[in-house]
Amino acid sequence: MKLITKALIFVSSIYLVSPALAGETASPADARVYFVNLLDGDQVTAPISVIFGLSGMGVAPAGTEKANTGHHHLLVDRPALGQGEDGADELEYGLPSDEQHIHFGGGQTEVTIDLSSGQHSLQLVLGDYAHTPHNRPVVSEVIHITVD
Repeated sequence: MKLITKALIFVSSIYLVSPALAGETASPADARVYFVNLLDGDQVTAPISVIFGLSGMGVAPAGTEKANTGHHHLLVDRPALGQGEDGADELEYGLPSDEQHIHFGGGQTEVTIDLSSGQHSLQLVLGDYAHTPHNRPVVSEVIHITVD
C-alpha cells in the first residue's frame, strides 16, 4: 500500500509541475514587461547591463505558484515570442534554456551579458512558475541594439 501511495504522489507531482500539463496561468490585462535602460536602436559597449521592468504584476522565483507573478526570460537573437519554428510550442509548453533563452528563475531583475560586436535583438518574456508564458503573454517589444 505504501508503494502505491508513493507512486500516486509521484505522478501527481509530475502533473502539478509539468508545463505541458499545468494549463495556462492568467495575467492581468494591464501587465507589461519592458527594458528599463535600453531602447531600440541603442549603440552599446560590452558587457551590457540589462535592467528588466515590470508593471501590473510581481516577480517570484520559478516554482512559486502565486497569482499575478512570474519571472523573467531574456530572448537573444531569435524571432519574437510565438514566431519561428517552435513558436506554438513555447507558448504552450514553455521556454527552453540555452544561449538564446536566458532564464532568471531566481527572481532576478537585471543581468550583465557579454555579446559579440554587431547587431543583436532582445526581448523580455515573463514566465509563470513553470517557465511557460502567461495566458495573454507578458512580453516586451523586440529591440535591436548594436554592440561596439
